[in-house]
Amino acid sequence: MSASPKALLFDIDGTLTATDPLHFQAWAQSLRKHGLNIDEAIYQQRISGRLNPDIVADLLPALGADETEAFIAQKEETFRALATSIMALPGLSELLHWARQHDLPCAVVSNAPRDNAVFVLSTLGLDRTFAHIVLADDLPRGKPFPDPYLEALRRLGVNARDTFAFEDSPSGVRSAVAAGIPTVGLTTGHGEEALQEAGAALIVPNFADPRLPQFLGVPAFAISG
Repeated sequence: MSASPKALLFDIDGTLTATDPLHFQAWAQSLRKHGLNIDEAIYQQRISGRLNPDIVADLLPALGADETEAFIAQKEETFRALATSIMALPGLSELLHWARQHDLPCAVVSNAPRDNAVFVLSTLGLDRTFAHIVLADDLPRGKPFPDPYLEALRRLGVNARDTFAFEDSPSGVRSAVAAGIPTVGLTTGHGEEALQEAGAALIVPNFADPRLPQFLGVPAFAISG
């Protein structure tokens, strides 16, 4: 890894903003209509960080292809209706401002459906912030496979060792780590132990954590303001 980063890669849900409680609520409401009740443990173990088709195949295996597509569309509409007042995690705006000042490219790497990704970025005022948006929809395999992060590295023309990734789920951490990228885990939806087991090199509650600048190899004022 070089002395300072050449690119920063961000997941969306639970990383740019703490949306996990809203996704949990949307999944709970949607699954309840099919007679299935979930708690937060089920959400973390079988939903968070996974692709929607895989989740539905796991939890509602009797649904056909058309029913699955309709269910997913309805669930995501429910999420977007709940997420109109989301805010960026503390310290994110300062980090992105520093990146712009230093011509450091940033990209989004997410399993989120495209409509959700566009909605969240627009709601946060970040729709013009990222050089690239890499979504699982663009690739044969999403997280936890390394493909999304490898694609982001390819598009940016940078090496994994010169890059940092930010993730909130074990699935996302595994994806970035498998691509060879030093990864920061954010505890917005999962505990430190789960993120550490997945391979996170640093675990923080948000981007304002004072340990983050040293880990990134940048001056403390760059993030704390």
